Amino acid sequence: MQALILAGGEGTRLQPLTLTMPKPAIQLVDRPFLRYMLDWLGHCGVEEVIVASGFGADELRAALGGGGDGGPMISYIEEADPLGTGGPLRLAAEHGALGERFLVLNGDVLTDIDLGELMRAHEESGAVATLALYPVDDPSAYGLVRRAGGPQGPGETAQATTGEVLEFLEKPDSGDIDTNEISAGAYVLDRRVLDLIPPGRMVSIEREVFPRLVGDGLYGHRLDGYWMDIGTPERYLQASWDILEERVQTDAGARLDGAGLIVEKDGGVDPTATIQPPALVEAGVTVGAEASIGPRAVLARGSHLGDGAVVSGSVILPGSRIGSRASVTESIIAPDVQIGERARVGPGAVIGEGAQVDAGAELGEGATLAPGELVS
Repeated sequence: MQALILAGGEGTRLQPLTLTMPKPAIQLVDRPFLRYMLDWLGHCGVEEVIVASGFGADELRAALGGGGDGGPMISYIEEADPLGTGGPLRLAAEHGALGERFLVLNGDVLTDIDLGELMRAHEESGAVATLALYPVDDPSAYGLVRRAGGPQGPGETAQATTGEVLEFLEKPDSGDIDTNEISAGAYVLDRRVLDLIPPGRMVSIEREVFPRLVGDGLYGHRLDGYWMDIGTPERYLQASWDILEERVQTDAGARLDGAGLIVEKDGGVDPTATIQPPALVEAGVTVGAEASIGPRAVLARGSHLGDGAVVSGSVILPGSRIGSRASVTESIIAPDVQIGERARVGPGAVIGEGAQVDAGAELGEGATLAPGELVS
């Protein structure tokens, strides 16, 4: 089975992190974010993955490589101009990259839902396209999918077969909500869907293609498990903790010890420092005397935590330095950031690559710094 991953977006909701690095290549716990999707696809039996990239295509190739080594092989197509969620399918087909049936995945998602079940449902129903549906507690912020036989049995006709998609509701009013199922951004498609995608322009598969298939072979199948769109800083942090706390099945989670820690070798953690799980301390990290890490903390390779510094609920990406007696709370620190002695960062701060916070400075709740910016 082939899979096409849509990874061409600019990741504007994760700025300033994505101003210098494409979102799929940003480190999530211990690996580039999109690596989790590749691992997941491999476990589901996918042997070939095509990554549709745009912004930061070279960095993404460098981060992911060509695959293999027990996982799916990876090839790439690059969008010269943004093509939305439908255009990349047509582009891949024009390059001869797609077969008669394939998966399409939204590259923003961390999940462990069972794609094998989705593919079996597609085969059994004789569908042209089958959408993975996921139940959410608060559906008001999402586009909902009404299907025959879905929650509360909304409005199907006698002729409707269970699972047939009946209607899409884009961010409905509370009084119109009669289902909690949303599109999970994972689809099984037959090749005839490509005929509905015009070439050479941006196309939304959700708004322009799928509505045309209602009543003509479009099905939805509910899947349980873990699912999260990690496109915002808050969700990026929550996904990090969900991986470390094993709420989602990942290869990274399998590395945790019984206490919820990953402390790699070849670091320099002072014996008087404390590490509270869940936490990751990668190789090459140095931690000073009486420093405090966690709970919920990631210190990526080559980062440094000074004497008495505190990092909690935060991700410190490679090469960043946190000065003595500084504190970072519920924040994301991009690579090569310098936080001065006794500085205070967060909660909710997002600091761009190479930025600098001088000694004693304070960044309040929700503050952001652009790459290379200086705060004194």
